[in-house]
Amino acid sequence: MNKTLIIGASGQIGKMATQQLLDSGQDVVALVRDKAKLSDIAQNRLHIIEGDLEQDFSHAFEGCDQVIFSAGSGGNTGADKTMLIDLWAACKAVDYAKNADISHFVMVSSIGADDPAQGSDKMKPYLVAKHMADEHLIQSGVNYTILRPGSLINDVAKGRFQTTKPAKKEKMIITREDVADALVFVLGNSQLNNKTFELFNGDLSLEQTFS
Repeated sequence: MNKTLIIGASGQIGKMATQQLLDSGQDVVALVRDKAKLSDIAQNRLHIIEGDLEQDFSHAFEGCDQVIFSAGSGGNTGADKTMLIDLWAACKAVDYAKNADISHFVMVSSIGADDPAQGSDKMKPYLVAKHMADEHLIQSGVNYTILRPGSLINDVAKGRFQTTKPAKKEKMIITREDVADALVFVLGNSQLNNKTFELFNGDLSLEQTFS
């Protein structure tokens, strides 16, 4: 049975993915700054490790086979935290994963990370951070899958997806719960190794979306 490390497990998407993996009977190592944020999840398969992404967190990878990186600096922080978390911590996680011989690294990136120059002035630092972190993962030699979701919304999961960018901006959205579902689906799927997908709500099942 695989053991999955979730970096950013106390965030909305990370917490949903944590719960889903536990519900499926898998072991999860949750790396968080404050374990109290996961106090509502009582599972003997959950192993909580407190750590600071701005420090050394390589110890969290011990005994793990797979990694989901869903950490982020958040929308209310400045460019400094964006660089430290979305870029530097993500790059460190990739290096730690390589040293730990992780079999699959799933990165939560962002729509627009392929071409940050097209983003708004406010979004550019974030998109540059995501772009560089993605490139570091791609060049690392670690088996990866990168998901670049559209604008995140808190609606109930729709269970329907597409990887083709919609023509209208207002359709470039996806629920956080659907992103978590997609993370769990692609995790450990060797057919999706070393591929990058944009992800939106659409008309297809997960199986059809990633077939």
